[in-house]
Amino acid sequence: MRTGARKGVEVTLVVVHGISLPPGRFGGDAILRLFTNRLDPAAHPAFRTLGGLRVSAHFLIRRDGTLLQFVACGDRAWHAGASRWKGRERCNDFSIGIELEGTDDRPYTAKQYARLAVLVRRLAGAGRSGGRRPQRRGPGPQVRPGPGLRLGALRAPARARVRNPRRRPQGGPQPPARVRAIMLD
Repeated sequence: MRTGARKGVEVTLVVVHGISLPPGRFGGDAILRLFTNRLDPAAHPAFRTLGGLRVSAHFLIRRDGTLLQFVACGDRAWHAGASRWKGRERCNDFSIGIELEGTDDRPYTAKQYARLAVLVRRLAGAGRSGGRRPQRRGPGPQVRPGPGLRLGALRAPARARVRNPRRRPQGGPQPPARVRAIMLD
């Protein structure tokens, strides 16, 4: 798994991504294999371009609302690539990466929104996300998230439970200092 130390950098951003492997298919273990560097590029034609790719995310929220944690919040995950937010380069250094299992051309589920809302509130500590407008990462033009993700659904109440595919966490995710913004990818 690709992770690294934050070196004293405060976490101030949550980046929400959508993912499905193979594209448009849900369930299975391909996403878990990708984030643990065990994805076989020969297992599916869509995986050929992913061979040797070393990526990770802090969390994955499955279609059924199951929440999995791959990287501790105090560590850096490799989810944002070459990125910039509000003039700061390398978003991996100061962000938490959350993957939603899905695509932008299909609605995400109510259970995913409920888990995402609780997780973001916990990460923000008392629900402070700063009210900043979501933007797409990267140096290009800023764009709105795809039609599959509805920001208003983040207000849904629920209780989040975290499952780590490698070990069972003690007491759920550890919140970083002050998350001030949410960025959608």
